[in-house]
Amino acid sequence: MNVKTHQRLLLTGAAGGLGQALRTRLKANCEILRLSDRVDPGQAAAHEECVIADLADADAVNAMVQGVDAIVHMGGVSVEGAFAPILQANILGVFNLYEAARKNGVKRVVFASSNHVTGFYRQCETITTDRPARPDGLYGVSKAFGEDLSRFYFDRYGIETACVRIGSSFAEPRDRRMLATWLSFDDLHRLISACLSTPVLGHTIIFGMSDNSATWWDNAQARHVGYVAKDSSDTFREAVFARTAAPDLSDPAVQFQGGAFVRTGPFE
Repeated sequence: MNVKTHQRLLLTGAAGGLGQALRTRLKANCEILRLSDRVDPGQAAAHEECVIADLADADAVNAMVQGVDAIVHMGGVSVEGAFAPILQANILGVFNLYEAARKNGVKRVVFASSNHVTGFYRQCETITTDRPARPDGLYGVSKAFGEDLSRFYFDRYGIETACVRIGSSFAEPRDRRMLATWLSFDDLHRLISACLSTPVLGHTIIFGMSDNSATWWDNAQARHVGYVAKDSSDTFREAVFARTAAPDLSDPAVQFQGGAFVRTGPFE
C-alpha cells in the first residue's frame, strides 16, 4: 500500500523512459509532483508542476529543488558514451543536486544509480552491496561517484539517500541477461515507495531488481527499507529462450554482469 509521505515530491529526468513510467505512479506518494527535465516534460496535470532545468546549471537546479520535501533523481545520462556529457549531467549535475538539497533543507533523496557500478563482476558471482565498486565504463564511474557523493552528504549533512542500482527496467526482459537483471516498472515504483516511506533510511545501497529466480545480487543488507518485489522475469523465461541464441561464453558481455557495456568505446 502506498502512503502519501510527502507534500511536494521532485522527479528529475521526468521526460526519460523511466521518468515517464514513474510519472503516473508517483502521484500516489505525494500531493504535488514536481517534474523536471532539460526538455519540456509535457503539460502538467492538476497535481503536477513542471520545471525545465539543466542539471549542469547550479542556479537552475537550486530553483528546481526549492520547496520540495524529497527528491527522486532519475535525471542524467543513462548510457555509456563520451565523457563530456557524462561529466556535465552525472558528475557536476549530481553535485549541483546535493548542494541544492543541502541549501533547501531536503533530507531524503532516491538516487538512480546503476548495476554498471559493479559491471566487472562476473555473471557466475553473487555479490552484496558492500563489495567494492567495479565500474564497467565511464557511465558506471559516474554512478559510483554519485554513490560516494551521497555518502558524504549523509555523513556531513544528514541527507538520507537510497542509491538504487537499477538493473534493466523495461516492460519485459529483452534478452537472457535481463532474466537476472530485470526490474518491472511496478517493482521500481514499489522500491522507490519503500525508500520514501521507511522511517530511517540512512545511506542505503540497494539493487533494483524484481523477484527473479536467477540473480547476481543479494539485497539482504537493505531489508530495513521494506521493499518486496511482486513481479518476476520467470514469467518471460520460456519466450526469451525461444527467441534468443545460446550465449557465447567467450564473449565478455556474457562473462561479466555489465553485459555489452564492458566492451563499448573508445570514445573520441
